[in-house]
This record gives sequence, structure tokens and C-alpha cells, in this order.
Amino acid sequence: MQQPEPSPIVACTISRDVRNFDLLIEDMETAMGESWGDLGFHEALAFLNQEDAATLEFVAIAIDESDESNLDMIGDLITLASTAGVKVILIADDVSPSALHALLRKGADEFVPYPLPENELQAAIDRLRRPPEPEPAPSQSNTPASTGQEGILFAVQGVAGGTGATTLSVNLGWELTLTDKKNPPKVCILDLSLQFGSVATFLDLPRRDAIYELWSDTESMDEDIFRSALQCHEEKLWVLTAPPDLLPLDLIGPEDVSRVLDLARQHFDYVIVDMPTTLVQWTETVLTAAQIYFITLEMDMRSAQNTLRLKRALKAEELPLERLRYCLNRAPKFTDLTGKSRIKRMAESLEIGIELQLPDGGKPVVQGADHGMPLASSAPKNPLRREIAKLAASLHELGQSDAEAA
Repeated sequence: MQQPEPSPIVACTISRDVRNFDLLIEDMETAMGESWGDLGFHEALAFLNQEDAATLEFVAIAIDESDESNLDMIGDLITLASTAGVKVILIADDVSPSALHALLRKGADEFVPYPLPENELQAAIDRLRRPPEPEPAPSQSNTPASTGQEGILFAVQGVAGGTGATTLSVNLGWELTLTDKKNPPKVCILDLSLQFGSVATFLDLPRRDAIYELWSDTESMDEDIFRSALQCHEEKLWVLTAPPDLLPLDLIGPEDVSRVLDLARQHFDYVIVDMPTTLVQWTETVLTAAQIYFITLEMDMRSAQNTLRLKRALKAEELPLERLRYCLNRAPKFTDLTGKSRIKRMAESLEIGIELQLPDGGKPVVQGADHGMPLASSAPKNPLRREIAKLAASLHELGQSDAEAA
């Protein structure tokens, strides 16, 4: 009888001992059947140097904290695979963020945490097999050119979740584009909340892999790479969205953020940075670069306590507290005298000035965000929209005055 031909090997796991990753074995069998093999690190180095390696579709390199002493060798494996045209899925179990960052920068195509979430390996394989999205060709008509002078930088950070920081960022950015109909300013929003940033959701924009590629290697970033990572809402507002996957907040450092901020300010009149709620090592970078650093809070105990903690932390580092502008979200109405007195007592107890009071916009705010539309489009008469429009007009007026003075 004629024996059936064995399935060709098109994928391979690479690890110190694959038995330490039993869930990976199960998922590889489910996804690839019998058309996959397994190699140790040294075996893989020898194999990837051979021509036969080009027949592989991908390799899944599985590591844990015990492998951090061999980062150079694992990095060489990733480089060899990329050179041979083989895709790399990096599977990491309890690996430090710095080690993970170093390996991702070597050129790994996908990252999956271990233990493997259900169907996540198959999803990563599907993404590898998906043809790359065509990048729009840079041109004068659809990408912003350099303005010839540094733009004005605003940052927005909430002291707690749900205080309206992203709502303020998105709507302030949109309102700035509307401040001058004859000569509309160029405006960009940078979503630096790498894990749960939602600017893309608020403006109905897709999250693209180009964002991760930009952040993973800012040293080689040029104007073309930066502009190709941007997306445009309604041909007016440019956005650098958060990456499509959850990434460690320390994936990027102060130097990475500084490079992106510099490029953004070269190409836009106004740059708005939507910050994560968490303080990170590059918070100082944004704070010192920003002309105004908006802090959003609400009239509750968690906001009051977090504001005090934030002030203490920034003061301990001798950072410029004078750049902070406190914005009270869901502020009481003008006729609410009791609410007004509560605001005054809160400001006095925290030793801050609450310079901006944003009214409660109600359900239209959430509905507009769900539909991916700024308030000016979804609810133009909303009181919150009107207040943000007034803020944008005053900021633009100040910006024009500064430009004329310069």
C-alpha cells in the first residue's frame, strides 16, 4: 500500500523546553494540525541559517523569565527569521517590560501573552496571513506639511477614570479646526494612552499596526513614517490613535515621546496630547513641553484625593505646577448656588484654582462618542459643546496673539 505523504512543516515553535508551554502545544495542534515542528534555541539558530527555513510560514518563539539571560540569542533568532522572510510570533510568560520591548524592536511581528488567551494564537496567525493594508501615498493634498514654526502643545489628563479627559481632548481638537473658516489651523491629537486610549473610538477611526511600528522604533522615524501613521477625521482633524493591541506603558520612553512631539509640532499649529490616567516616566516630557496641561476632575472625594496626590508627586520632582489648569467636569449649573459654594470650598481645600467648569452634557455626549462624532456634529447646541467651543476660541486668540508678538 502507498503510504500517505507527511504534511509539510510550515510552522515551528522555538523554546528552551516546549513542555513548559503546554497550552501552546494544544493551540498549535488546533491551528496547524500536523504541519508544525519544534526546535530548541540552538537548533533554531542552525536551521534559520539554512535555505530550507524559507519554506516556513512563521515561528512562535516562547520565552519566560528564565530566558531573559539569553536575550541576545533570542534577538538573533528574530533577526534571522525576518531575514529569511519568516514571520515571528513572540509568546512571553512573566517577562519584564524592558526585555519584551527589546525583543519587539528586533522585528517580532506579533506578541501574545502566556498563558494564551482563548483563540488568541489563531487570531495572531490570521493577522500574519492578512495582506498588509495599502498605505496612502503621501501628498501635499492629504497630509500636513511642515508649518515652518513650532505648534502649540496642549495636554489633557484625568485624575480619575470618567472625568471627561478624552471628551475634552477630542472636542477641543475639533473646535480648534473650526475657529477660523478662512484659514483653519492644522490640529493633531496624539493618543498616548497606549492600553485603553479611545480617541479612535470617539472619532470612528481604525487602529492600525503602523502605530505600533512607529512607537517601537522612533529612532528611525522620519516625516514620511510619522505622516503615514496619522489618520484624518472629516479632512480636518489629524489623529495618531492608540495601537490596536494592549501594550506596556513603558514600551516607550521619554526620548520616544519627545521625538513624536517634536515632529507633531513641526507639522501642526495645535497638538493635543490625550494622556493616560497613570503617571509614567514620560509624563514629565509632556508636561514640560506643554503650554497648558489640563487636569480634569469631578466634585467627588476620589478626584479630591487624587488631585492632592498628583500635586505632591509633581512638586516632589520640582515640575512646573504653574502649567496645570484644573477643569471641573459635570459642574453644577449657574443657578445652583449650593453647588457653587461646594466648588469654592473644594478649590480652597485643594489650594488650586478651578478655571474651567464644564457643564454636564448628558446622554448626547455618550451617544456622540458611540457614533464616532464630535459634539459639534452630533449635538451642536449641547451646553458642554458650547463651553468647549468658547475655550477653543480663546486659546486660538491667545495663540494668534503670541504668533504676532513673535
